[in-house]
Amino acid sequence: MGSAVTSEKVARTRLLIIGAAAFVVVLTGWLVYSYTRPGWYTLYPTDLGIYRDGGLIVRHISPPYDGKLQYPLYQWHATDNDSLQFTYTPFAAVFFAVVSAIPWSLLPHLVQVANLVFLLIATWFTMDALGYSSRRTKAGGMLAGAAAGLLIEPVFRTMFLGQINLLLMALIIWDLRQPDHRWWKGAGTGIAAGIKLIPIIFVPYLLLARRFREAAMTVAGAAVTVLLGFLVIPADSTDFWLHGLLFNDGRTGFAGWTGNQSLYGLVTRLAGSVHAATVPWAATLLAAGVVGIASAAMFDRAGHRMLAILTAALVGLLDSPITWDHYWIWAVPGMMVCVHYAVRAWRDGRRRDVAGCVTVAVALLLIFAPWPGRLWSAPESGAGLFTYGLIWAGPYTPVSTYVAIGDQPWFKEYHWTGLQNLAGNAYILAGIAMLVILAVLAWRMSRGRTLRALLLRTSDAPERLSGGQAGGADGGQQPGQGADEDGGGQAANPGFGRDDDELVFGGSVAGGGEGARSDSGGAADEAKEDRFGEELDSDVAFGGPEGAAQPDLGASF
Repeated sequence: MGSAVTSEKVARTRLLIIGAAAFVVVLTGWLVYSYTRPGWYTLYPTDLGIYRDGGLIVRHISPPYDGKLQYPLYQWHATDNDSLQFTYTPFAAVFFAVVSAIPWSLLPHLVQVANLVFLLIATWFTMDALGYSSRRTKAGGMLAGAAAGLLIEPVFRTMFLGQINLLLMALIIWDLRQPDHRWWKGAGTGIAAGIKLIPIIFVPYLLLARRFREAAMTVAGAAVTVLLGFLVIPADSTDFWLHGLLFNDGRTGFAGWTGNQSLYGLVTRLAGSVHAATVPWAATLLAAGVVGIASAAMFDRAGHRMLAILTAALVGLLDSPITWDHYWIWAVPGMMVCVHYAVRAWRDGRRRDVAGCVTVAVALLLIFAPWPGRLWSAPESGAGLFTYGLIWAGPYTPVSTYVAIGDQPWFKEYHWTGLQNLAGNAYILAGIAMLVILAVLAWRMSRGRTLRALLLRTSDAPERLSGGQAGGADGGQQPGQGADEDGGGQAANPGFGRDDDELVFGGSVAGGGEGARSDSGGAADEAKEDRFGEELDSDVAFGGPEGAAQPDLGASF
């Protein structure tokens, strides 16, 4: 046992060293590139400037505030680009009013550093949500995940533009990985939805997962932000929430622009006009929403909380009318989840599962990576040399053109062919593929759990009635079981909040050393674990019972 504990400590230290080395190498490369190029190669805070102007309007500071306007916030246009407007919620402007107090000469650099910190916070709590408790293990995974994040275009674009996506993602993961007994759990997600509306998608997921208190707190958190908006800027809040401005997606730009990596953007580009895309988008939105939210609830009920969070986030990215490329930062925890399940599969000897999870992780990294623009004859100077992703490979129409003259059939995105369609829609196609994979895995997992519950009610009932295997001599519950012995109650959270010496995933011990199941107690342990919601065994695996990819290992966003 002592040698097993020592080997675990060595493994944790090794992970910490590898993660730290990867993070230092990637960050150093980024800093070298940044300080050897003009500043606007790596920092062009257009979006941050809009945030700041919105905050200044709330503070009645001219310019940009114009007291002659009925709705000073939403009738404002950037002086250097008429296509840029404040498109966020009134509460977002109130939030940015605090940020706007920081001098502009300092603010962009502070936000870049803050975004790096938020990336680290998000990856730390992703490790926490996956069930790791060792600080060294979580720190190693945090640094390795952040290093991978700095290598993808959505993260770089977030930092490049001064966006707040990393802040919101960190807030949501931190909030939803809280212990269930904390009454305010969900409020942070509601606040995130009060700044950018997409996180409201977590409400139907929480409801379907029977987490009614968390869903209520999410709604309450969002409602508080709406109320604060009305208290501080009542006129603009009325315009946004009551006069239909909320539903005017045209204010955010051209839906068919290549930078919009949502189902609406994909359908618009394929349909050839914004108007023609309305009906097919509604159908795809409904299908993705139903399938994705149902899958997220299934994962949640089985104890795979981080996977459920990622699936719900994926639905938000797919179904939002506008999902700019930098919204896809959720690929970072997605890659981390893939690696987590690959490690569990490796310890259990499931090599096909390892290959599947690693393949998905590598595919996400390559699809979302910033590729040099010169690969498709883009100018070799400027920020594009470092920040172009695959979606920018094809020709595209400036958003300012759409704002100036409206939708036109000759827009470049409507005439993509072949590889241009694949590259220009790379993020959304990857998202659709992941949704299909997740839905299949969730369905197979649910079918297997239902079958085991039925078998348990028939074959195991006499033993339960006699106070045997299911309840022990005194009829008590076994540790880790739900409230009802037939699986009707809430199952334990396998793999959530456990020590990574014995990380339990799906009810079976995935770790080595003293966490492994002993031969002498194997039969009894197996009987205990084969209960509703506590084990995802090979009867629901892809391709058969042996060596196949099991749902809990192949599922990752």
